[in-house]
Amino acid sequence: MDEFIAPAFTLDPISALPIGVEVDTHPAPRPERIVLEGQYVRLEPLSATNHSEELYAASHGKDRDVIWQYLFEAPFLDLPSFRAHIERKAALDDPLFYAVIDKKSNKAIGYATLMRIDAVFRVIEVGNIMYGTPLQKTPGATEVQYLLMRYVFELGYRRYEWKCNALNAPSRRAAERFGFSFEGIFRQHMMIRGRNRDTAWYSILDSEWARQKDAFEAWLSPWNFDREGRQVKRLDEFK
Repeated sequence: MDEFIAPAFTLDPISALPIGVEVDTHPAPRPERIVLEGQYVRLEPLSATNHSEELYAASHGKDRDVIWQYLFEAPFLDLPSFRAHIERKAALDDPLFYAVIDKKSNKAIGYATLMRIDAVFRVIEVGNIMYGTPLQKTPGATEVQYLLMRYVFELGYRRYEWKCNALNAPSRRAAERFGFSFEGIFRQHMMIRGRNRDTAWYSILDSEWARQKDAFEAWLSPWNFDREGRQVKRLDEFK
């Protein structure tokens, strides 16, 4: 069993009971439909007109069943049904969808969202992450997470969450690699595509961001990749 770490607290002067420390309670701005520019990828507001065809091609090849296994939707039968899916998603404010654009090819190769946006308590989640085949296991795949995380903490959010199917081992490894702390399993949390889903919860706090930011930026530096694009040092070696 993980060791319990007591949260910071103070004592109430009247009851003498432990209470949480005082915090700045101002709300945070909501994330907007803006472009987030990186070295390897660019995040831009999802658009059915601009992104449907490229995203369909990136996510419906021979490994499409693996790509969509733990997502809420199954692989789509054809491009028109996928375009309708993208059109519905692009109109939402929460989740707020961003297309991932590969800067070399200038093609859309995935998407991700900021969701469950609680501006009052300054809590937000990253989710609905779909990485197409060209994005997987690339520096851009990591940069997507850095760009969203940086944007959220610069807006003043206190807590950044990652949740995934507890059986999704790659997603859980990714959360840990990106610096999220495991918080537990919510049993029978959802029913997805007719099956039970236990959900693993992870988070990063604003107090932890500076260290994670330095690690991401060091890992993403061009000197950390050889001529074949292979990493010299792993992300966790910078933490």
